[in-house]
Amino acid sequence: MHGLQRRRRGLLVLTGSIALLVAASTGPTAVAKPQRTDPLQERVNAIRDSGAVGVFAETAASGTRDKARAGTAERGTTKPMPQNGRFRIGSAAKTFTATVVLQLVGEGRLSLDDTVEDWLPGLVQGNGYDGDAITVRQLLRHTSGIRDTQPEIPALNSAQGYRAERFRTYSPKELVGLAMRTSPAFRPGKGWSYSNTNYVLAAMIIHKVTGRSWAREVNARIIRPLGLKDTSTPGVFPFVLGPHARAYASFGTGTGTGTGTGTGMDVTTLNPSMAVGSGSIISTARDLTRFYSALLRGRLLDPAQLDQMTATVPAPELGVRYGLGLGELPLPCGGSYFGHPGELLGYHSWSGVSRDGSRTAVVYVNSDGGKDTQKAMRALVDEELCRARP
Repeated sequence: MHGLQRRRRGLLVLTGSIALLVAASTGPTAVAKPQRTDPLQERVNAIRDSGAVGVFAETAASGTRDKARAGTAERGTTKPMPQNGRFRIGSAAKTFTATVVLQLVGEGRLSLDDTVEDWLPGLVQGNGYDGDAITVRQLLRHTSGIRDTQPEIPALNSAQGYRAERFRTYSPKELVGLAMRTSPAFRPGKGWSYSNTNYVLAAMIIHKVTGRSWAREVNARIIRPLGLKDTSTPGVFPFVLGPHARAYASFGTGTGTGTGTGTGMDVTTLNPSMAVGSGSIISTARDLTRFYSALLRGRLLDPAQLDQMTATVPAPELGVRYGLGLGELPLPCGGSYFGHPGELLGYHSWSGVSRDGSRTAVVYVNSDGGKDTQKAMRALVDEELCRARP
């Protein structure tokens, strides 16, 4: 019995010695290391929390790429946003169109001071319009005064219109005629007003100058040379092929937001012919970062034409400055960057690129989101372009 007690006392002494050794090696208090936060993921989460169904973002800088996602690719499911999902880029397509026009200018086949009447005689006339007074530069800069076609497209403006006309095909000439039902917003060069019709006309001029469609020229001059394998010009084809998230639109009712309980309509299927030249391209965040970086690095335009594109004027409707198919936006860390928002029925995107093309950021959502969604998307691009990279 006494021997057993001695052995127990020895065990206690040994155990205490080990405890002292452990304490000496780890310090008086064990403190857990704080987990590193991912700023991009936090910003993507904030966009989801603003009311978007799904969010995806990709950035590129200093030879590295980051990406993050949140929410779902299909409302009411747990299906995540695809890693390289395709979506309708909407008005970001205007940068593609302006790039092709400026390439033709660089080749001496077209001048920014040419008029609409020079290339499309008799098309823009009547009801206060005079195509002979509207230049190609004014089309690309949205200073032509020509009205927008979008209010005249039922599929883009109501759930009933979408159901009835989502497969309808529009010709470019028909779209211009729809816009001209309303008299000009102002005399050419005397104001600024965002109008998709300007870029429908630019697409028609590309066709007239080259003898080939806008889609063929975009593919031959931009998509194939840059290897944008997930970018396409679908024409009248109404489906998004390959990996993609579903798109949801509330048509201004405010019911298409949230993380799965909204009643916004699934609008993924759409004949995009109403957006030829202005918004019909399908792409991915990866391809858009590559395109905008190549553009600002001078891979697509000569210096003279890139200078024309990035020469901006005030665009009061957007609260930014606007060049030729590019917006110029201030950075919170100083200076500015170039980019373009995009939207075509449910898909919304923001694309931004630094002046030297070394940093890019693209984010998109697959629903209209809430009142702060667009603000949160722009904040992500702003902050990612300011964030230092290792």
